[in-house]
Amino acid sequence: MIPTVSPRHPQLAVSAAIFRDGKLLLVRRARSPAKGVYTLPGGRVEFGEPLEEALRREVEEETSLAIDIIGLAGWREVLPEAIGGGHFVILPFAARWRGGEIKLNAELDDFKWLAPDALDGLTLTAGLPEIIAAAVRLV
Repeated sequence: MIPTVSPRHPQLAVSAAIFRDGKLLLVRRARSPAKGVYTLPGGRVEFGEPLEEALRREVEEETSLAIDIIGLAGWREVLPEAIGGGHFVILPFAARWRGGEIKLNAELDDFKWLAPDALDGLTLTAGLPEIIAAAVRLV
């Protein structure tokens, strides 16, 4: 039987603020958590997996893009909101698009390439504007 309760320890995740021709890639989640919310592509780090390798893997799995990683753009912590909710520590990185065209996997249902200061009107994950600002300073 597969347990239905989230792990009782924090999980490590990575995400990428990907820049191409002065624009930033945002993706919209197709499932919970954060269904319908725009965010950065990324996901969980597997045990023993280096952070940058996990980031490249997650970006490729979710978007089919290849990236060049520039550097760490901060961190976020998501605490459990309810019984069974997950606790995540997320390390967002600044990155540049290296190649490929977007093909979203089933976890995502929309994407936008936007100027980093043109996010008004979008529902974003908490703290995303600050992470984007930090990533802009790195690129």
